[in-house]
Amino acid sequence: MDDKSQAYVANRVRGVLYGQAVGDAMGMPTELWSVARIRQRYPGGVTDFMDGPQENDIAMNYLQGQYTDDTSQALLILDSLRANQWEVQPEDLAQRLLTWAKSIHAFERNILGPSSKAVLLAIQAGQDSRTITQKAVTNGCAMRIAPVGALFRPQQLSELVTMVVGVTRVTHATDVAFSGAAMVAGAVTAALADYDWPALLDWALLAGDTAGKLGAPTWEASPQARLRLGLEIARNTRRDPAEFTRQLAALVGTGTAVSESVPAALAIAYYGRDIRRCALLAANLGGDTDTIGAMAVAICGAKQGYQQLPMGWGALIDRQNPQHHLADYVTAILDFRQQSNT
Repeated sequence: MDDKSQAYVANRVRGVLYGQAVGDAMGMPTELWSVARIRQRYPGGVTDFMDGPQENDIAMNYLQGQYTDDTSQALLILDSLRANQWEVQPEDLAQRLLTWAKSIHAFERNILGPSSKAVLLAIQAGQDSRTITQKAVTNGCAMRIAPVGALFRPQQLSELVTMVVGVTRVTHATDVAFSGAAMVAGAVTAALADYDWPALLDWALLAGDTAGKLGAPTWEASPQARLRLGLEIARNTRRDPAEFTRQLAALVGTGTAVSESVPAALAIAYYGRDIRRCALLAANLGGDTDTIGAMAVAICGAKQGYQQLPMGWGALIDRQNPQHHLADYVTAILDFRQQSNT
């Protein structure tokens, strides 16, 4: 497997999946809250996994350590790919998403993002969803894509972009959606290859540039340009985390748009460079905290590996989310990587 041992790569791949789940679950209680609201509810800030508070009408559906739709959809994508010999089958993926949404009453419980919800309702009604996907600029495309990045090596840029675009197109088919999803997946790919942070982000930007050309054009701000701004903020505030998050929220944004949350997540990964630190930075950031956390910590998990998770975090994720066995997905990803390298 590359020039690294199988155990080395397995640790990194496991880090991606658990990083995604950790960032998602840690950021869940504060999802779509302002910084002021977070500080009012948690005066000392979020410092650990917690139940979703009843006053948060999305997070109220989850308990401590449970991940949200971000990670559930990421694993669902892997299920669809595995069932179809690692080929993207849009109809199969769409039906799996719809079946899953119905099974957890996602429409009634306000769990789905706006673009995915509209697309799935259109599919359920037998309507053409392209009028929705070609205008979709929210981050449902990027929140669930990190594990796809774990399937590839940097020399497989074309294959990575093809799979990212194929998966993303089911619900989001715009330039920013393709760019943002490819940036997250690309960051994971480069992290698994042990690129240093500047090279990792350059490769993520290349993946985003390549994928973005394939999407329906929009007037949205460039995720790549905002990432460059976020990295500049990170470098200028290296010794002041509070100032970093303040400027990141004010200038890059932390909302549900791809052009805000994706560059924010990559900037946090670059700034934090540590699973625990990234998870806590994202959870206290305000805005789409669970999604930003899922993306950022998946990237840090790819760079650091599962063994750098704080004691007990992996066990908590396993215990609180028995519907999935992450070890099975690690094995499947490793098998694919081995087959694609022969």
